[in-house]
Amino acid sequence: MPKTKVPNLITEIPGPKSKALLAERNEFVPPGVYLTQPIGIAESKGALVTDVDGNTLIDFTSGIGVVSLGHCKQEIVDTICDQAGKLIHGCIHVVNYEPYVKLAEAMVKATPGKAPKRAMFVNSGSEAVENAVKLIRQGTKRPNILSFENSFHGRTWMAMTLTGKWDPYKVGFGPFVPGIYFTPYAYCYRCPFHVEYPSCGYACVHHIEKNVFKTQVDPSTIGAIIAEPVQGEGGFIAPPPEYFKELKKLADEHGIKMIIDEVQTGFGRTGKMWAIEHYGIEPDIMTIAKAIASGLPLSCVVAKDELMKDTYPGSLGGTYGGNPISCATGLKVLEIIKREKIVQKSEKMGRHLRSRLNEIKDKYEIIGDVRGLGPMLAMEFVTDKKSRTPNPDASSKVIKGCLSNGLMILKAGLYNNCVRLHPPLTIEEDLLDAGMEILEKAVKKAV
Repeated sequence: MPKTKVPNLITEIPGPKSKALLAERNEFVPPGVYLTQPIGIAESKGALVTDVDGNTLIDFTSGIGVVSLGHCKQEIVDTICDQAGKLIHGCIHVVNYEPYVKLAEAMVKATPGKAPKRAMFVNSGSEAVENAVKLIRQGTKRPNILSFENSFHGRTWMAMTLTGKWDPYKVGFGPFVPGIYFTPYAYCYRCPFHVEYPSCGYACVHHIEKNVFKTQVDPSTIGAIIAEPVQGEGGFIAPPPEYFKELKKLADEHGIKMIIDEVQTGFGRTGKMWAIEHYGIEPDIMTIAKAIASGLPLSCVVAKDELMKDTYPGSLGGTYGGNPISCATGLKVLEIIKREKIVQKSEKMGRHLRSRLNEIKDKYEIIGDVRGLGPMLAMEFVTDKKSRTPNPDASSKVIKGCLSNGLMILKAGLYNNCVRLHPPLTIEEDLLDAGMEILEKAVKKAV
């Protein structure tokens, strides 16, 4: 990477080589494989990326929270190379190998809860969700699952069915998997019940008992409730402090298990190792991916032994699940997080970012809400603070304005009117502040 002041822009963004690469992509890659940043990346290091035109930009996306330890961290690169020289693939269904077993042990120990647990590995967050539902249906003999509006759980068939946002994830793909039901999430800024927290008394939880269980589905047939502790694609919506305790209480009353989807929130992203630690409940199953292997395809399902110990042989997993290189890298990621005190750094970064975002919010009428946990934060754009009318045009302008000035950020939200921040948890403070300055300038210009 060039040792120059960053961002270092030598062409307009996107530059001519990025435009040429984009034209080639448009010829050979379908538009369904959506692109948010129209630049071609040639190399990356830490919180910086250099495109094919030689421009160096600050990355507040981390590949959607995947390279949380930064791009191409040397320890990670060395681990990949070392394992590749020993064993690239064996298939865990054919032979046993140490990286898989050791990482399973490490994940069991690293996740919340004192009850005995086991872990298994597949390739993506979607696959982790699919296998979690398999565990529930096989283990509880209850076929139905309750999910949340505005949620995202993946693009494979069951994961897509569980996703509570139609556009773009479900367009033209119905019919979907039967046995999936939806209920509103604790989206307090846009409460569907038109009440205010805390006087609402968790109306969104009581709605499940009073309405969903009376009009949609018999609770005795529901195997699990699946929830993101912070809705990611939904716009970084973090429920109030007691929400999950209330939800768990309801679930326990009906013998329903809790699947907590930590695909985007895990590995220190929210200022704690796991976002559910903010809420003080013990999940029955956790689905984990993204930051687990610093960019290599790997995901994990950790579940209580009661759901894991009697699974039917051959009913879980897949050919590439728990690849030796990915598992070795996952072990290195856990080692680095502990040694470099990444969770503590994340918590500190979150306080700093929230303060800056609230300063920006107070200045501009088009920012209605700042929310999230730790450094997993988003701004929701509106036409004005009083009406709270969604303003997706403003968020689009902010993202384009940031990119043209050397900062990569992402969109999110039910109305596509949120800008979310996913900087590497190892980002240097000067780069973080430089990125925030670019962001504020983009917001000012979008007003």
